[in-house]
Amino acid sequence: MDGPRRGILFALGAYGVWGLFPAFWKLMAAVPPPEVLAYRVVWTVAMVAVLVSWDRRWGEVLSLLAIRRHVMVLAASTLCISVNWLVFIAAVGHGNVLEASMGYFLNPLVNVALGVVVLKERLRLAQWLAVGLAVAGVAQLAMVTGQAPWVALILAGTFGFYGLLRKRLPVAPLTGLTVETLLMLPFALAYLAWRLADGAPLMGGGLPVAAALVASGPVTAVPLMWFAAAAARLRYATLGFLQYIAPTGHFLLAVLAYGEIPGPAHMVTFAAIWAAILLYTADSWWAHHRVKRRLAADSPG
Repeated sequence: MDGPRRGILFALGAYGVWGLFPAFWKLMAAVPPPEVLAYRVVWTVAMVAVLVSWDRRWGEVLSLLAIRRHVMVLAASTLCISVNWLVFIAAVGHGNVLEASMGYFLNPLVNVALGVVVLKERLRLAQWLAVGLAVAGVAQLAMVTGQAPWVALILAGTFGFYGLLRKRLPVAPLTGLTVETLLMLPFALAYLAWRLADGAPLMGGGLPVAAALVASGPVTAVPLMWFAAAAARLRYATLGFLQYIAPTGHFLLAVLAYGEIPGPAHMVTFAAIWAAILLYTADSWWAHHRVKRRLAADSPG
């Protein structure tokens, strides 16, 4: 099987697992979200330790930890992904999967906005219109309901800043995740020790929940490895299109499995975001093919 086809399979695997995440975290809904996060960190560290040892990359991890500036950037990315994980776990546990899906639909457009503000990137007119549509959709939801969709905004914002920080410090996904989870580990262990001393049951207090908590390590690490394999084999535009599998999975689970029926105001917001995504994707596709045609016309022969 050639590289692009393998890349498609890896991407479908990664985004497919991420799309089913609400069903997985629902298994631990009886455990407080900070406790779930702490166990997730512990078992993810165990999983990445196995992977790093298998791939003989501890030297790479230690070299990264020896550079203070790199550690500071990864500490910031660790904070972003910790908040992202905690808010998503809490949203699933409290029956707010629909708004969580909105956050990940918004995320690519947040990335575009961060590119303009932080990286001083320039947008074409259609891209500005796409961002404006998404902003208008969120604004109308806030006006109609009287409050902003904070879960969606926090998920989109933290993951957007996480991606920006990791973009400015390009390290291998496994190496970066190893350092990030190692930075989280002392806080996770301290929190779990406090919870156990306060009388909380170990590992959720039951075998099914304990098994799910242990599985959170591979469930966190393996899709990331698949995503890295896909990114190495596919064009960024293809990967960008496939990323909508995950929030689509969240949306379908929320509506079909968990009975979270969106009201009119939420549907207007989703419609605005989906229209913005369609506009942005179409503009990107058109710009990519326009460049290809120009290069083909300029090539000799």
